[in-house]
Amino acid sequence: MKAKKILVVTAAGSGVRMGAAVPKQFLELGGKPVLRRTIEAFVRACPDIKVITVLPKDHIPFWKDYCRHNEFYCPQTIVTGGITRFHSVRNALAHVPEDSVVAIHDGVRPLVSESLVRGMFEKMESGRIRALIPVVPMVDTLKVLDRVRDDLGNEILAESVGERVDRSRIFGAQTPQLFRAEDLRAAYSQAFDVAFTDDASVAMAKGIPLSFCEGERYNFKLTTPEDLALAEMIVSCQDRAVR
Repeated sequence: MKAKKILVVTAAGSGVRMGAAVPKQFLELGGKPVLRRTIEAFVRACPDIKVITVLPKDHIPFWKDYCRHNEFYCPQTIVTGGITRFHSVRNALAHVPEDSVVAIHDGVRPLVSESLVRGMFEKMESGRIRALIPVVPMVDTLKVLDRVRDDLGNEILAESVGERVDRSRIFGAQTPQLFRAEDLRAAYSQAFDVAFTDDASVAMAKGIPLSFCEGERYNFKLTTPEDLALAEMIVSCQDRAVR
């Protein structure tokens, strides 16, 4: 019997860098909230997936009202977020059934493709992989810099002498990150550490072996107004192509 598919969509952040009146997961992208577009991508890819949505406590009524009044009838388990992403995921795990494969995805990565989602779940079904992380290669030249003071006392960036980065070995991690439920529970039984920057880092600290697959350039996280503007252009082009 195939393992149940679970989506934990983390959308409990405040999004202060976006500078908007509401958290960025609720901003409109192509006429729909970013969060709705994110969830829809997974539901289209895996219609049988169970969705667990982690939200800021103060915005849970807003999201429930939106779903009801805009006929977004995707069944969801709504979970209150924690003080960090780590604690938000831990809260969600209380609602994850045993014998399942869990995809943890940033609610503000709405451009993830259905093919990536399906392909990653298919790889996990092989039974040989315990954790699967999508990554993209770095395309920019990387510099190691130090913050120093010049002769006038101004802070400047200065290249660290003798330090070089081999760009060919550097990759950026994305979401969704997929895990077996039992491994995820074990990983999140650890005490919080500031070194936990994503779910993969939590799993690695527990000794869970990680596997990697090719991610997608457009599967970026919406952090700034420029990110949202770029996403709008991409969605507009995609909508025109469908027509």
